[in-house]
Amino acid sequence: MKNQKGFTLVELLVVIAIVAILAVVVFVALDPATRFQDARDTVRASDVVEVMSAAKIDQVDNGGSYLAAIDALTDGSVYMIGTAVAGCDDQNAYCDTAVTADVSCVDLTGLVTGGYLGEVPISANGSGTWTAGVTGYTLTKSATGTLTIRACESENTDEITVTR
Repeated sequence: MKNQKGFTLVELLVVIAIVAILAVVVFVALDPATRFQDARDTVRASDVVEVMSAAKIDQVDNGGSYLAAIDALTDGSVYMIGTAVAGCDDQNAYCDTAVTADVSCVDLTGLVTGGYLGEVPISANGSGTWTAGVTGYTLTKSATGTLTIRACESENTDEITVTR
C-alpha cells in the first residue's frame, strides 16, 4: 500500500465539532437579541430626554408657561404623547406605567412647530406597535408643575423615565 497524505474522517469530524462548539460559545456570549433590546432602550432613553429638554426650553422661552397642550393636562394623570384623540390607553399592556384613560392623549407637535423638537419621536417597536398617533411615550404633569416623561416599554431595564 502506498502512504497517502491527508486527513482521516475522524480528524475532520473532530475539527468540525470544535468549530461548531466555538461558534455556539461566541453566539451565546454575544447574545444578539439582548443587544437589540439594549439598543432600543438606549434610543428610548435618548428620546425621553430630548422631549423633556424641548418642553423645558419652551417653558423658559414662554415666561414659565408650558405649551398650551401641556398646561391643559389634569395633574397626576398619565397621557400618551401622540396625535390620536382616542384609543390612547389601547397599548397599556405594553406600558410600564398605564395611561389613565382612552382619551388621555397629548399632542406635542407644538414643540415641533415652535422649533424646540425636530419631530415627535416614536418609540422603537418592541412588544408594542407605536405610531405617530400613539408614540409609546407618556407625559404626566404634577400639581407643582413637574413633568415626568416615560417610555411605555423598557425591555432590558427598569422603567425609562425623566422627571424635571
